[in-house]
Amino acid sequence: MLLPGLSCFLLHVAVAFATELTFELPDNDKQCFYEELDRDVTFDIDFQVISGGNYDVDCFVTDPQNNVLYNERKKQYDSFSHTTAMKGVYKVCFSNEFSTFTHKIVYVDFRHGDERPLLEHMSSSTALTQLESSCVAIHEVLKVVADSQTWYRLREAHDRTKAEHLLERVTYWSMGETFLLFVIGVGQVMLLKSFFNEKKGSVVATT
Repeated sequence: MLLPGLSCFLLHVAVAFATELTFELPDNDKQCFYEELDRDVTFDIDFQVISGGNYDVDCFVTDPQNNVLYNERKKQYDSFSHTTAMKGVYKVCFSNEFSTFTHKIVYVDFRHGDERPLLEHMSSSTALTQLESSCVAIHEVLKVVADSQTWYRLREAHDRTKAEHLLERVTYWSMGETFLLFVIGVGQVMLLKSFFNEKKGSVVATT
């Protein structure tokens, strides 16, 4: 299981070989996750920044000998796949150290190894019955549905965050305009009042 270097919120564990999680990455901070893998195991990483700043984050992956396998900076989302060349602990890190005041919400999907067959006797060379073939087809369709739902949830969370930020900016702008109109209105009233006071004073002086 993927072990976080710092606290995180575990959302969903799909199967024994996959982990999905969403965590908060504070400003000027870095969080790393560790996974022990055997040799010749393929793992896949998908990540996306849901909210915060410019929706970008630094990400890098290292092998047990600290060789950098993946290193990208200020990415909003990306995918990475790799087949291990040695057994050991692999590290996946996300960094927000370039940001001074905005924290990020990051979604990560980590998968490794081959998916277990639906039936114990099932293999690539096994002849399947019609019922077993139907079960496999339904299983594949459900996986596509699950991936689509995850993608739509991420898009919904991303768009909702943008809408909330836009609403906040519009609210502040409206408050500023209201205050400015109030100040201008009061200023105009005071200016007109001063005109009448000056005229009245000049008339009294003439009399």
